[in-house]
Amino acid sequence: MRIDILTIFPEILEGPLEASLLGKAIKDGLLDVEVTDIRDFASDRHRSVDDAPYGGGAGMVMQCEPIFVAVERLRGKNSLDRVILLSPRGRRLDQAIVRELAQAPDMVLICGRYEGVDERVRTALCTDEISIGDYVLNGGELPALVLVEAVSRMLPGVVGKWESVETDSFYAGRDAAGRDAAGCGILGPPQYTRPAEFRGLNVPDVLMSGNHAAIRRWRRKESLRITRNNRPDLLAACTSVEDQRLLAEIEREEAERERESTP
Repeated sequence: MRIDILTIFPEILEGPLEASLLGKAIKDGLLDVEVTDIRDFASDRHRSVDDAPYGGGAGMVMQCEPIFVAVERLRGKNSLDRVILLSPRGRRLDQAIVRELAQAPDMVLICGRYEGVDERVRTALCTDEISIGDYVLNGGELPALVLVEAVSRMLPGVVGKWESVETDSFYAGRDAAGRDAAGCGILGPPQYTRPAEFRGLNVPDVLMSGNHAAIRRWRRKESLRITRNNRPDLLAACTSVEDQRLLAEIEREEAERERESTP
């Protein structure tokens, strides 16, 4: 996969793109990320990319011409089928969108700055607009990195063991019976490692039992429990018989715990 990132601050992206699994994926050729400085396509000697907004108002607006030219210069290297503006106005990024984008051979990410970009970039150049949450940052560079890292995890070979991706939060993965749980992307289960006992806190016995079916069931149940408590909105898609059975067990356990704690 090739990802082109257009920005006026390439230095923000340099470190993260060289570090950890993402940097290794790029080095190994599993992912090609190219960063373009939009200022290189400015039309004046000052490399200006912004101007005051028509109609007045606070702040500056990124000009459309340098962005259009920067994207058009990618033709032949990038299909330009997916030109994405990172913006608070976009659809909110979730795992479903990540999986959708991971199927694409390439994409272009445009990092906005200042008060935003000229609307003609949105309407005549971009094919999509994505937000990473309901808050405002100084620019689109950090959202671009979030998107690149999330998509990269879905590419075969980037994460050492594919199973570790299947147990991520929001990844549908498999249900308690080991069947495909597509459509039910819930929060991930608790994770433990050595030592088995630390300051009186013990790893659940089931995780050390060697019974893989029991471990899978426990993890699914705990995922459902955490999702029920923290993100109940995600449970709507959990319609399998086994998930419903586990949720009923959780309801009974929570009710019993509440009765025991009542004076």
